[in-house]
Amino acid sequence: MIEPWLYPVLTAVALVAGFVDAIAGGGGLIIMPALLVSGVPPLQALGTNKLQSMCGTFVAMRNYGSKGLIEWRRNLPTAIVVFAGSCSGALLVQFVAAETLALVIPLLLLANAVYILVSPRMTDEDAHHRVTSRGYAPVGGAIGLYDGFFGPGTGSFFTSTLVALRGYGLTKATALTKYLNWTSNVAAVLLFAWSGQVLWLLAMSMAVGAMAGGWLGSHTAMKFGAKLIRPLLVTASLAMTARLLWGWYAG
Repeated sequence: MIEPWLYPVLTAVALVAGFVDAIAGGGGLIIMPALLVSGVPPLQALGTNKLQSMCGTFVAMRNYGSKGLIEWRRNLPTAIVVFAGSCSGALLVQFVAAETLALVIPLLLLANAVYILVSPRMTDEDAHHRVTSRGYAPVGGAIGLYDGFFGPGTGSFFTSTLVALRGYGLTKATALTKYLNWTSNVAAVLLFAWSGQVLWLLAMSMAVGAMAGGWLGSHTAMKFGAKLIRPLLVTASLAMTARLLWGWYAG
């Protein structure tokens, strides 16, 4: 039973998380501990988090798209593969312990942070595409599977691979990340809702905060571009690395 006073508190937390997530990802690092500390069981915390995140990501995606930063039709096949990957990951996690990734993912996040920090391609300038949109689809599908299975760092992985492989500038890559991340979230929400693991009233309350945060974050990212997105991506990746390693060593 969630205490009534926690609803506005968690909605405010969702606003902050939605703002960060719209720029650099990693909002779940803020939301999940808050839900667990509030007494929400782990599976319901995951389902509730995915629903509020889906709403916040939708607003950010819509804002980026309205400025012409998302090539909807060209990236639709990738979005479909991401959706399928996320469904597969959400089903797979029921049979394989997610703890098996607990040491691998921090290393990937750390490598991701180093790449973002030192790569000369992390600007708002588009570069040569190393793979086509179809060529990127398997990469997107693998990240979608990871998101459904485990989750932390999904946005950072999408953004860095879109810059490295698709040649997008950082702001465009962040915009497309919201499209792919939203697709992955929809798949996860459908599965969590089907299994009854969503606290609907709390999720919709938090969605209001997440949508406000997504609106503010996406407009801020478009205003300041790579000079804001790049340090936040590095910070988010390092924070997720520290959080996952701490969770593993704490037991």
